[in-house]
Amino acid sequence: MIRKEAVNKAIDYMIAHVGESVTVSSVAEHCHFSKYYFERVFKEETGEGVYAFLKRLKMNQSAFKLKVERDRSVTEIGYEYGYSPSNYSTAFRQSHKMSPADFRRRIYDRSMEHPFFHVERQPVRTYEEIDRDVTVGEQPDYQVLYERRIGNYHDLAHNWCDFLERYANYIMEETLFLERTFDDPSITDAGGCLYDVCMTVSGENLPENVYTIRGGKYAMRRFAGHISKIYAAYQELFQIWLPRTRYRIDDTRGPFDIYHKTDVRNMKMELTICIPVK
Repeated sequence: MIRKEAVNKAIDYMIAHVGESVTVSSVAEHCHFSKYYFERVFKEETGEGVYAFLKRLKMNQSAFKLKVERDRSVTEIGYEYGYSPSNYSTAFRQSHKMSPADFRRRIYDRSMEHPFFHVERQPVRTYEEIDRDVTVGEQPDYQVLYERRIGNYHDLAHNWCDFLERYANYIMEETLFLERTFDDPSITDAGGCLYDVCMTVSGENLPENVYTIRGGKYAMRRFAGHISKIYAAYQELFQIWLPRTRYRIDDTRGPFDIYHKTDVRNMKMELTICIPVK
């Protein structure tokens, strides 16, 4: 768990400004720390240096764009993250062990393999079938109490149990439980995914670890079923639905899920997947 709010604030800043000229110094300044002190604290909390984290963020987000924005060239996407064509190809190879063009050719099949559940490959539905399940509309802002981790999404059930026990006194009848996921595990190493478990809160005398999930336009899809099928529901949105629509991912806001029902015994749940679009 990332316990220092200054580090979480830095991560939020880097995600929101990943396509800009963000440096270690500018992130430290944003958090009101000296560069050297901040670098040390950041690595203690995340196990990774600020520069390495920022580079990985750029490579993973640009890889995601290669995956879902197929009408855009590799060069255009590289420029969006501050790289010339040759520099982007070199940096991408260092991160993903293949060229951006090869990655784009292979990512569809790679995304169909579940990263941590050994399940049979689901039949691929058509765009029209998926589109019937998707609505695009406005979500409000959500003020949430949260805990952030870098790890495997497979650990979420355990993380939720700890979180709910720790903050049981803040749970009200109207509380909503949300989950933010910042990485696509078909791209990011399964053990290095960034995610938040959250619940809505209001009032005064709240803990330090409170922030606002920004509302706005989202593509929303209701899911009901076994937890092993959630990954496929996301991939259908990313691989089939998004490339056929006029919408693009708004990468200044992360996707999140709103939980409605959970059946722990049978590992089933109902939730709404919310993908930020523009």
